[in-house]
Amino acid sequence: MDGIVVNLLQGFVAALSLQNLGACFIGVLVGTVTGVLPGIGPTGAMALLLPLTFGMDAGTGLILLAGIYYGAMYGGSTTSILVNVPGEATSVITCVDGYQMAKKGRAGAALSVAAIGSWFAGTLGIVGLMLFAPPLADLALRFGPPEYFAVGITMLLLLSNLTGGSFSKALLMVITGVMLSMIGSDLITGADRFTFGITEMYLGIDLLPVIMGLFGLAEVLMVALLPYETQDTKSVKMRELYLTRAEAKRSIGPIIRGSFLGFPLGLIPGPAAFIASLLSYKVEKQVSKHPEEFGAGAIEGVAGPESANNAASSAAMIPLLALGLPFAPPTALLLGGLIVHGISPGPLFITQHTDMFWLVIASMYIGNVMLLILNLPLVGFFAKLTQVHPKVLMPLVAGIMMMGAYSLNNSIFDLWMMIVFGLVGFVMKYADFEPAPLVVGLVLGPVFEDGLRKTLLMMQGNLWMILERPISATLLGISALIIAWVLFKWVRGIYQSKQADSKLPVVNN
Repeated sequence: MDGIVVNLLQGFVAALSLQNLGACFIGVLVGTVTGVLPGIGPTGAMALLLPLTFGMDAGTGLILLAGIYYGAMYGGSTTSILVNVPGEATSVITCVDGYQMAKKGRAGAALSVAAIGSWFAGTLGIVGLMLFAPPLADLALRFGPPEYFAVGITMLLLLSNLTGGSFSKALLMVITGVMLSMIGSDLITGADRFTFGITEMYLGIDLLPVIMGLFGLAEVLMVALLPYETQDTKSVKMRELYLTRAEAKRSIGPIIRGSFLGFPLGLIPGPAAFIASLLSYKVEKQVSKHPEEFGAGAIEGVAGPESANNAASSAAMIPLLALGLPFAPPTALLLGGLIVHGISPGPLFITQHTDMFWLVIASMYIGNVMLLILNLPLVGFFAKLTQVHPKVLMPLVAGIMMMGAYSLNNSIFDLWMMIVFGLVGFVMKYADFEPAPLVVGLVLGPVFEDGLRKTLLMMQGNLWMILERPISATLLGISALIIAWVLFKWVRGIYQSKQADSKLPVVNN
């Protein structure tokens, strides 16, 4: 415990530098604005600002990107409450009671409890990150090539459900990402693979243009084509932000329950923040003494879900920093930021970059305080941002992204790669394919391939020996259960469909 305190204090000393404070402030501000503006999302904003981190220290760049991530969780509630438009998917459930409170003249109270709940849950998540990430990383240090191979298989299957959509579509995207990761020179033999004689592809597909295209440019194209309606925003004065004694009393329990419910869910791959907010709402409705008020402006329906989604978002940082595994789309962008700065994510990150780890922890504490201060006094300003027309905003965003892609290596090839993947991402969204699993496959593909090939060399081609190692055998067993469960659901769906068809009335001509 003494070591944790000392490391945390050293992290605060570094985080309180002018450069890091500025990066933290810009990150949480951009994150809040991103959460307020429907459409772009934290992944798009992080993809947009990723090139700006090139000239920064790796720690400062990570602070900026992390600030955008957890800042968006705060901002998403603002438009949900004021105009019934969720800035983020995680804030959808907040619309139900938050907007009803606004219609009753209690918009300020709803915004206050959302900010306070988000702050408490975010702080709890940071404490969990501080306590659980280092021991988890120490455990993973015992892994050899067979364990990494098994982890690669298990994680690729688990993360195929990263966004909660169709498993088959997501798995196809993961496989596509793994195939893209194989482009370039073979690390063992030096042979060229799938380069088609293009010199720029000998070093493989650069992660940054892919991320900027799939998440940033594709999102810009989608938003630009969406119909736009000017929102009638409600003004909120400072004196309206105070909670009554009754509202404060009714909010304490939901904030605590939502925080402790959301945290463990953040450790599960998939749309954990959304699931956490939904489950919290259901729990609060069950335990409430006034369930009839839910849907008509119950403050518990705001406090619980907003706390839950922020706790889940903070918890998602644990597998990222401890294992190098992104369990949510925004953390995949953070992973990309680490790789761009030449830092290998994984169990060695905390050991080799201890100062950076504790710097990020300390900056998250500071960022949470900044968000609490920002989101209450400036709520009127953030609400007005919803009236900015996309046709004004999107061309500016697209121009910045193109300059960022070119500046990566001063290469027109990277710019074309971003444009190509932007168009691919645009088509994928129309076809209901999520881009996050593709990025996961692109990042984890080398881990999987390297683990497989080293395991084959170690075991002289006999892969069955992997089952003699307890950790790898357990992980492969989990993978088998995942496949069995997916097949079971598929067969059950076919059976239920046939049963439904057999019950249809027969019409004789």
